[in-house]
Amino acid sequence: MQLLSRLSGPHPQRTLTQPLRLSGAAAAVPTSGILCTAGGVTVEVVQALVRSGPPQFRKLADPQVGFFELATGHWPMLSSPDELAEVLLRAAAGEGRRLAVPEGEPPFLRPFLTEVPERPRVRNGRVDVHLPKPEEPRGPWPAVLFVHGGPLPPDLIPAPRDSPLYVGYARYAASMGAVGAVAEHRLHGITDYARSADDVTEAIELLRADPRVDPERVALWFFSGAGLLAADWIAAPPGWLRCLTLTYPVLAPLPGWGAVAPRFRPTSALRASGRTLPPLLLTRAGLETAHIAATVEEFVTAAEETKAPIEIIDVPHGVHGFEIHDPTDESRKAVARAMRTVLAHLRS
Repeated sequence: MQLLSRLSGPHPQRTLTQPLRLSGAAAAVPTSGILCTAGGVTVEVVQALVRSGPPQFRKLADPQVGFFELATGHWPMLSSPDELAEVLLRAAAGEGRRLAVPEGEPPFLRPFLTEVPERPRVRNGRVDVHLPKPEEPRGPWPAVLFVHGGPLPPDLIPAPRDSPLYVGYARYAASMGAVGAVAEHRLHGITDYARSADDVTEAIELLRADPRVDPERVALWFFSGAGLLAADWIAAPPGWLRCLTLTYPVLAPLPGWGAVAPRFRPTSALRASGRTLPPLLLTRAGLETAHIAATVEEFVTAAEETKAPIEIIDVPHGVHGFEIHDPTDESRKAVARAMRTVLAHLRS
């Protein structure tokens, strides 16, 4: 920091007072991204975001955008000045790794990986309820609340509760005689976890208050970045929680996620709980990105050390979001096994 202070100059004052007028000409200028990997962001991570489909990331796969990696931290001009200068020269020469964009429609718009019958859907605040067939044994039915991943942009179309992936999971549960519900929560950035946790709690309260639902037989199913929200339910599991399911979850804040409050650390919650936990069901993607896989491995180790009741389903050839990226027999079997396991816990 002393070197930074000694070499720094005052910020140009007119950047705060002179308006910037956009003409659109910058769109034709090649763009380079220099990723400092000590912060956890690598080309692999960015490629995974592009592959996952949200439109703001797919723009990074433009042929005019090239990426470089530097094995250093946030201030490469201080820690790796020679390497940074070399990368800047290569960027000016048009070099850099280009990202691949998936062919066809964005993955999050693809149909659910297995065919499930359409079921009546009822929207109530932050929860969409998909109901079993009327000829199923009369309710109240057990319920599964699916909590979508993130962070996701607030203007994503379709919204997660309307996406084929989560609608498919909810209908799948309904086809097996349980209420399948999808929570709508506002995880738009890494500073939103507390707000998202409140949204999920509100959705659970609405679901359990539904007269068609047995309030004492509910399972929670978290995906991807919503995995951090599971910490609250591990720390203080209520009696009605019959199963807690995690699918390709993020189970600790990733590098660069320092703004996430300490409350949202499922592994720490698991080690400190000291309570009787509901069954835990974890689905792992064998080709998971390295940083996410490390959080999962740490959680599994903690579960083994604390003798937590955990069952693991492995998808050896699956990537993050395997249901939409790899709709293979391996993926279908993993989803079917997970659904059967959750329903068995709800009925026991």
